[in-house]
Amino acid sequence: MQEVDRETHAMLEKLHGMEGSVQAEMPRYKSHKTVWALKIRKIHLDHEDARKEGRETDGSAIITPEETGYAPFKVDAAYLAKHKPTVGGYYVVYADGYKSFSPAKSFDDGYTRI
Repeated sequence: MQEVDRETHAMLEKLHGMEGSVQAEMPRYKSHKTVWALKIRKIHLDHEDARKEGRETDGSAIITPEETGYAPFKVDAAYLAKHKPTVGGYYVVYADGYKSFSPAKSFDDGYTRI
């Protein structure tokens, strides 16, 4: 079992809500996935238009990518509720078709454009 220093131990306890129970650092993993991603420039929520138009919202949003040559696209309410995307982060699609969101720092630290 690998010992952890006091600072890492305290951080792990706080992160996982496991005061007094962390004995060693959890196993670490390095990503080797290839993903498709677009940096988010703008998120326009449907409820903004619905209010103006006097209709019910479907809870969706239109994401406008930062990169040129890509049209804005719609994401549904379930995507928004689950991933809570923010401007500056990345809309990510995995090889199996799963759609996700990654904050910019996490994405930039973990992926290199190919």
